[in-house]
Amino acid sequence: MSDVAAQIEAASPGAVVLEWEDLGELTVEVRGDRIVEACRALRDGPSQYLLLSDITCADFPDEPGRFRMAYHLVNIATGARARLRAWAGASDPAVESVTSIWPGANWMEREVYDQFGVHFHGHPDLCRILNPLDWEGHPLRRDYPIGGEEVQFTDAV
Repeated sequence: MSDVAAQIEAASPGAVVLEWEDLGELTVEVRGDRIVEACRALRDGPSQYLLLSDITCADFPDEPGRFRMAYHLVNIATGARARLRAWAGASDPAVESVTSIWPGANWMEREVYDQFGVHFHGHPDLCRILNPLDWEGHPLRRDYPIGGEEVQFTDAV
């Protein structure tokens, strides 16, 4: 078990689902309901991942958890990087907000909400950020209809 996974387990027993390292990058999958405890343990613990560089999401419609969240963390002093992953769920995708740990997560969580429809419980102002407020649906979901408007070329002969 890596130091990162051990820190998470010490702070929240049973939170770590699995871990692996590939090409020098560590990934730790945690239970979705324990993401806040895991993030707080890594920020405040000995590994000191003080920077949340990104939050991303991927849609896997055939998986039970469907929406896989990824939290990319950086230790500023050493340059070490770690990725936390958690599944948000299929029918009503949601995880806890990490804005209490990293205030900059505010905009990242809004983007994931807008594009994928994942709700972040405890977010201070969860609203659309990229699409118009009256937009229907979430464009980065794999079941979102692909289409568009036909382009009218007026100069074409």
